[in-house]
Amino acid sequence: MTPFSPSHAPTSHGTILIVDDDPTVLAYLKETVDIWGYHTRSAFSGPDALNIIDNHPVDLILSDQSMPGMDGLALLEHVKKNHNGLPFIMLTGHGSVDKAVLAIKSGAADYLMKPCSQDELRISIERVLKFSRLRSENLELKQYGSHRYGFNSFVTQSPLMRRAINLGEKVAAIPNATVLIYGESGTGKELLARAIHHSSGCLESRFVGVNCAGIPVGLLESELFGHAKGAFTGAEQDRQGKFDLADHGTLLLDEIGDMPLDIQPKLLRVLQERCFEKLGANNSVPLDFRVILATHRDLEKEVMYGKFRKDLFHRINSFPIFLPPLRERKEDIPLLADFFLEKFKQELGKPLPGISKSAMSILMEHPWPGNVRELRNQIERAAIITDGELIRPEHLVTDPRAERKTDTNMVHLDLRIPSEDFSLATATLHIKNIILKRSKGNKSKAAELLKVDRKQFYR
Repeated sequence: MTPFSPSHAPTSHGTILIVDDDPTVLAYLKETVDIWGYHTRSAFSGPDALNIIDNHPVDLILSDQSMPGMDGLALLEHVKKNHNGLPFIMLTGHGSVDKAVLAIKSGAADYLMKPCSQDELRISIERVLKFSRLRSENLELKQYGSHRYGFNSFVTQSPLMRRAINLGEKVAAIPNATVLIYGESGTGKELLARAIHHSSGCLESRFVGVNCAGIPVGLLESELFGHAKGAFTGAEQDRQGKFDLADHGTLLLDEIGDMPLDIQPKLLRVLQERCFEKLGANNSVPLDFRVILATHRDLEKEVMYGKFRKDLFHRINSFPIFLPPLRERKEDIPLLADFFLEKFKQELGKPLPGISKSAMSILMEHPWPGNVRELRNQIERAAIITDGELIRPEHLVTDPRAERKTDTNMVHLDLRIPSEDFSLATATLHIKNIILKRSKGNKSKAAELLKVDRKQFYR
């Protein structure tokens, strides 16, 4: 049978190494595969093949099984050990079915009985190469996901932040564990949730996020549970809810502290029974997903104030993780600033040599109420307005000295008192000490700021 015409050549080419000790067979296979559009290399023995693999890129090996010295199985074993992932098709003679099965068990992607038709050979090559490409793309996707969403995507040297990340890494291995992430806005709650999802081996599954504070109260129930056709006026067809979409994946309920009280019992049922009912439907839908919740609120206080159900709080608070605000991990500010600067250097395609000491000093002094998100936005703004120079104070809008000059009607106090020591007397003492420190030890000035008599301040 003559080789196939070029019109049958596949659209995606690759390099195929053909190994056979029979020169006639080797020449025929090479001519056939060449015409299909592939680049080929040939070897008469196993050692020759290994030399080619070690020195040239190869996408697929097509090897005879019966060869003197190093046979096809020995070559396959060496390839598997030293070039893991390189696809291998074994050609074997009739009557060697047991060896063909052994080849598959040893890691061959396929085997063909000689003499095989050109159709069989071409289909096998295309199928194996396609699978190999998909495998490589999936590996790249996982690596990309690991870089973008994995735990190594966090830029930190803070012990507080490292502790939170370590907890996330541990709970990621327990898919049924409910996780509650506490943290102010901008601290990275969603990033941690995605890292847990990714590290659970759920990259191919959906990550579904719902901001409970960002959806109108009247729509939140339908958004979560979905609805059946005719459930209410305007429900002209069935609609999937977020619970449905997250099946076999991860559901993030962000700002759970803002969920209305009347929906909380229904959420509790979903978490306990792993099933739910669409609005207007009578049948229960079973679910299998990881639940991660996040909030900037103190849920324990919300329970005390009657704004959050006590039973739901105890159900979701089994594995809490606390993300510290940026002001409590200031050692991360230079790292994060440099990270964002490098990111915007690539995105904007302009030279950004760095951040001046005076600008960094301002960044270190700023309280960062918007946390990491605010720092990112600040660096982005500075990167845009600079012209190939160091970022300087005039490129920033976070200068605390300027804020104090323009905000003279406000007094900012940072009181940190252990709960067991808190009382009116200790709070008053802390305030006096803060004002005295700001007055640089000048008691008359401190008394003036506190609007008390100097003698009273001494007492």
